Amino acid sequence: MNVFTVPMKLMTAVVLDETTDRVKQELLALGVVDFIEVKRLAPEEASQFHAGESLEDPQEFTDLRLRVETLFSQGGLPLPDSEKLDPKAMESISLTEGRGLVERVMGNLAHIRERQKQLSQRRIRVEELWRYIRNEELNYIDLHIGKTKSDLETIRRNFEGNAYQLLEPQGWEDMIILTLQRDRAQINRALDTLQWEENPKSELQRPALRLLEEHLGDKLKRVEEENEKVKEEVEESIREEQSILEKLWSNLRLHELVGRMGSSFSYTRNTSIFSGWVPAKDVAVVEEAVVAASGGKCVIEWIEAEKMPRQEVPSAVKEIPLLRPFQRIVDNYDTVEYGTINPTPFVAISYMAMFGLMFADAGQGLIIFLLGLLGTRYWRNRKPLKKGLIDPGLYQLFIFLGISSIITGALFGSYFGYPLLPPLWFNYHAVVEGEIIGGRTIFSILGITIYFGVIIIFMGLILNWINLIRKRAYLELVMSKNGVLAGWMFGWGVWAGTYFVKSNYKSFPEGPLLAIVFTIPLILLLFKIPLHRLADKKGGRSVESKGVGSLIIDSLLGWVVDLLEIFSGFLANTLSFMRVAGLGIAHVSLMVAFDQMARLVGGGVVGFLILVLGNALVIALEGLSAGIQALRLNYYEFFSKYFTGQGLSYNPVSLRYSGD
Repeated sequence: MNVFTVPMKLMTAVVLDETTDRVKQELLALGVVDFIEVKRLAPEEASQFHAGESLEDPQEFTDLRLRVETLFSQGGLPLPDSEKLDPKAMESISLTEGRGLVERVMGNLAHIRERQKQLSQRRIRVEELWRYIRNEELNYIDLHIGKTKSDLETIRRNFEGNAYQLLEPQGWEDMIILTLQRDRAQINRALDTLQWEENPKSELQRPALRLLEEHLGDKLKRVEEENEKVKEEVEESIREEQSILEKLWSNLRLHELVGRMGSSFSYTRNTSIFSGWVPAKDVAVVEEAVVAASGGKCVIEWIEAEKMPRQEVPSAVKEIPLLRPFQRIVDNYDTVEYGTINPTPFVAISYMAMFGLMFADAGQGLIIFLLGLLGTRYWRNRKPLKKGLIDPGLYQLFIFLGISSIITGALFGSYFGYPLLPPLWFNYHAVVEGEIIGGRTIFSILGITIYFGVIIIFMGLILNWINLIRKRAYLELVMSKNGVLAGWMFGWGVWAGTYFVKSNYKSFPEGPLLAIVFTIPLILLLFKIPLHRLADKKGGRSVESKGVGSLIIDSLLGWVVDLLEIFSGFLANTLSFMRVAGLGIAHVSLMVAFDQMARLVGGGVVGFLILVLGNALVIALEGLSAGIQALRLNYYEFFSKYFTGQGLSYNPVSLRYSGD
């Protein structure tokens, strides 16, 4: 498994104008070229190129495609499989005709949409009246029981524009009218116009409300049924146009991608010139495709990524399907710099370990694991148009976190908050409750998380050193705040701190060793600024001229700042891992509290329900908290040691659809 970014090569090619379209189609089918403008590579030659003639703006194809996708969504239809599109089958398309087709379909839906809108407004009014009665929120409604000589049509005409319900109960001499209190002024005027005679008997109000609740409930069901029928009409109307819409969408998508590709092309009188980054493993395939499409009438040049500025090389990582949810965590933070380590495997290890230590319960972990399995199965055959918060990646993460909790729960002997089986390591619950198990106290738990933090920080430092070696940044490797000297001092600091704790907080190691191991790197760090200036001069970079005194002052000030950053930074990073112990202790405390509540009610069914509810709350709230804190520790304590996030994302023009 290659843990570094994918090696890249820069292609620059020249083909004849007559073969340009075929070359574009072949490159689109491959979908591995991240195009860049040729003018960026040769700005001095830019005046000799022109952008070519384009009859249509690619954005217009995108806008129309999105309108078609809206129709697919409204019709409950899946999008065509973009990856199965054939660029060679691309047909010429008129945007005017395409817009006309979309307008025609939308026009056919207009009268159905109007009915849907009216039903929606009707449902809102009925539901509001029904909800106020059901919840006995009578201060929001007005109830009128009485008579009028006006007919029903006249009554409805006077109440038009207001939310109301008119009822003529069988066996009643009076009518019932229900209105909203906020409409009282208009309703009172309407009642005066109708010469309404109110029945003063208050005992009629309760049975009237019961009749209204039943009637409104039935009416709400009928409205919802009508709304479903209208929705089915919309879907059926769109399905009738499905084949035409699919053909239009496919052509729009192909023209959009070809247009996006063409925007990076430059042209001379008879040739087309293009350039782009290609993964090294695909170089032969791409070259073969260009040669075949151009009939061999082409010139292709390849440049190694190492010969280009690192910040201009796009970064791609080899996806590990099993670790996809952790890759998303990395991607959400920033893009990996080209040539450096892909942190995904290390994030998977650290995130699972952190979550497991904070949420160590095998029973609750099993629930999270099963939720992940069920969610993944549910989403397996679904293809949502756009990614949301809940998607297969989140459920896959649940599977990993569930496994992590099961393992740590077994180590600490915790199963739904009870020691149902002997712990493989020690009884976490008993220690939190004050017992001393094998010499371990609650301070031992704090110590475990501190040592865990030290391991994570050192892992970050080692990854940083590997990255710097690959970048040949040897001075930064030694002198930076996450360099070898800083790591040296951190390591000896951990040793001294451990000694201090084991001496019952009374003394540090005796002898000159501690002074020596700290003095050497402190002296070396004094030369950081002069060495950087020397390296800049040798590298041909401009260096501000300074006198000896100014240079000494800059070195001293820089040295003080570096020391403050190193000592305070590493101390804060290490102590931050105490939150792992804090969350773990809080988890146990909550389970103990629910157990005591169940005992207070005498156990039985009520006690069992309390335990079930308690476990559900802990899984939801503590699980969320542990997930967030594990993410925070990775981002701020782990990534800060090695992840620069200065990469340029690799975005090839491809048939793969991302919903953009």
